[in-house]
Amino acid sequence: MLKANAGTADQVLRDLRRVARRDKAEFLPGFFQAVPGGYGEGDQFLGVVVPDQRKIVKQFRELSPREIQKLLDSVWHECRLTGLLILVDQFDRAIQGKRADPVLAKAIIDFYLANLQAVNNWDLVDSSAPHILGRWLLEQPAQRTALDALSHSSVLWERRIAILATFPLIRAVQFDEILRLSQQLLGDEHDLMHKAIGWMLREVGKRNKNTLTEFLENHVQQMPRTMLRYAIEKMPAVERKFWLSA
Repeated sequence: MLKANAGTADQVLRDLRRVARRDKAEFLPGFFQAVPGGYGEGDQFLGVVVPDQRKIVKQFRELSPREIQKLLDSVWHECRLTGLLILVDQFDRAIQGKRADPVLAKAIIDFYLANLQAVNNWDLVDSSAPHILGRWLLEQPAQRTALDALSHSSVLWERRIAILATFPLIRAVQFDEILRLSQQLLGDEHDLMHKAIGWMLREVGKRNKNTLTEFLENHVQQMPRTMLRYAIEKMPAVERKFWLSA
């Protein structure tokens, strides 16, 4: 079981309300497209900035799974993000150091995957998928088939989770998963997927430019423009111009 104790979801919400800002509550719905027709339609914001949320996470890092579940089920965006950040902190402690607990780590992975409905905007994905699922898959290569299931999902956020979860693998110079998923999702219609894939391909290029170049040679004509721009962003201007005109 996950570790218990140290506070309640209601106390987390109370502390979030204390540092909420009206200007941010008015700004964030537009920023995260929580407007009619937007990808975050219907989401609600207290108006809490991430640095303040991270301070609160430190106070509730031993929050029980039952209370984290309440945060993930909240209508408030900041409650869900804070719950995920607490889960990231717990997972980090479960997989490293003298007190590493593989059983606890697996329980957190199962808990995370059972609550993907709460990971429903790009910041929620990007703040959790690499740090929980990605780090787990780095140590558990046999479990990487989970990425294929997510990448075939009709849910935008689950597809983005699959892509962002490859980040720790890329950092470890393991490119097979991101190259396979990138090729598979070239036809994805959503701009947020184009950005995510392009970003991860750029990270590949930072570590092995030849690998990125080979991918571009094979797929540049099929790549959405945004994906391509993100992938080549760190290249010299003359190379960017070449690929954009390819």
